[in-house]
Amino acid sequence: MDARSDTVADGVIRAWVKIFESQKSLADGAIAQLSDPELHAMIAPGTNSVAVVMNHVAGNMLSRWTDWLTTDGEKPGRSRDHEFQHLYEPRAAVVGRWDEGWSLTLGAVRGLCAGDLSRVVTIRGEPHSVLDAVNRQISHYGYHVGQIMLIARVIKGNENWRWLTVAPGGSDSFNAMMKQRHGERDSDPSVASITG
Repeated sequence: MDARSDTVADGVIRAWVKIFESQKSLADGAIAQLSDPELHAMIAPGTNSVAVVMNHVAGNMLSRWTDWLTTDGEKPGRSRDHEFQHLYEPRAAVVGRWDEGWSLTLGAVRGLCAGDLSRVVTIRGEPHSVLDAVNRQISHYGYHVGQIMLIARVIKGNENWRWLTVAPGGSDSFNAMMKQRHGERDSDPSVASITG
């Protein structure tokens, strides 16, 4: 790789870390609003509780990101079906596993270097470029973070929900605040720099 390619690759890795950190922050903000019983509540028969979704995401992360550049992402000891059982574990156990999964994920991505992006990894024997594998996990975790936020918001109701994104009716003030913070930017794409 040349210097420019290395710079672009470093930018991609930083962007992945930023996305994963944002996903965890949003989910943690929703989880913090739930009482222990609410963490295990199902909003309809046959649905998953927030605790079950957390357990599944953690199980996925521990399997996918452990020695992920050298071993298959679906580890022999993983029991995906078990992740979806309603175990009603104490909050500390659920959150501990969740945090362990995120720590492993973020550590694995932060540990990447430009040369790793050209590597190939496997998930259930299927080859994936590192780019595809990471993007696959970003999509997967984003889906489940959205579930966590929706389940938590339904449980809490609008009157008890602390907004983690722009609250309804707040777009104009949010946009004004962002423009004040960052200033007006030229939207001409030729002005933007992918490295800068």
